[in-house]
Amino acid sequence: MPMFVPGPVDVAAEVAAAQTQPMLPHRSKEFEAIFHRAEGKLRQVFMTQSRVLITASSGTGLHEAAVRNFVPDDGRALFCTNGAFANRWYEVGVANGKPSDKLETEWSHPITAELVADALKKQHYDMVAVVHNETSTGLQNPVKEIAAVVHELSPDTLVCVDAVSSLSGARIEMDAWGIDFLLTSSQKAFALPPGLGFAGTNDRALEKAKTVKNRGWYFDLVLLEKHRAKDSTPATPANSLIYALDVQLDRILAEGLENRYARHSAMAARTQQWAEDHDFELFPIEGYRSQTVSTIKKAESFDISALNKFLLQRGMRIASGYGPFKPTTFRIAHMGELTMADMEALFAAMEEYLKG
Repeated sequence: MPMFVPGPVDVAAEVAAAQTQPMLPHRSKEFEAIFHRAEGKLRQVFMTQSRVLITASSGTGLHEAAVRNFVPDDGRALFCTNGAFANRWYEVGVANGKPSDKLETEWSHPITAELVADALKKQHYDMVAVVHNETSTGLQNPVKEIAAVVHELSPDTLVCVDAVSSLSGARIEMDAWGIDFLLTSSQKAFALPPGLGFAGTNDRALEKAKTVKNRGWYFDLVLLEKHRAKDSTPATPANSLIYALDVQLDRILAEGLENRYARHSAMAARTQQWAEDHDFELFPIEGYRSQTVSTIKKAESFDISALNKFLLQRGMRIASGYGPFKPTTFRIAHMGELTMADMEALFAAMEEYLKG
């Protein structure tokens, strides 16, 4: 039975098996062909004509890439913060010594375009960073509207978006929405093993990076692009994970992005309805709830550890809350390979526990 946690998620058997292919020299024509093929398919998922850079890292590594490549030492970054992972991105900015401001709301409420507009009227920023789908709170921010207001009020400011727990499970149109840098990682809605980061990077972002000194080396986007143009990476890639990526992208595109979005939306709606039917309250306010993970408030007496112990006997598990809301929430993920039948099996088991 599957897991209902927001990553790492279950990996299809054929995708896992793809990792067992024999190793190839990463500078060989054979490997470069696989890399080239995978990167082209990633562009379809990102909905971009621009490049998608592939790194051997988590999504957090790409938080650092954005900060180091787009914010000069005398520049400034705005971090839109309404969850644990948005706050982490802010902490990455501070840790790298970059002038960093935080635009924060209550974590159950979205960052709105109006809030961003107010901030832009007071201060110029080199980049605005926002999390599309906050894994800790199950909240989806209105990225399309935020990007539009940034382009309107501060045309030279880069729009940087973390879509770690949503890309391929929820609609994000990189080019059409005007996103300059769109990052995600492999272990959530992509339903791949952990270890890969993907960064859609447009020409505007790359040109900005060329003007910034001390970008570092491992996450230097200019260096990554130089090697991507040769179907490679500056340092040794995670070959086996690239094999799995190539296979999983075929499966994603065969399902069809529209069908995939619809499947995730239906599972989200079913989960949220189940919660409300059982007198649980959803953590995010209505209208901004995630398509890939639902964060649900719980009574202090509701023991998630005991529930998970019960579920594990049936081969399932859900997630506890995260960060400051760990004691007061739990999370049910509905992403990746999961289907409505899986959700119904979970809810049947939870019903059994609640009645017992």
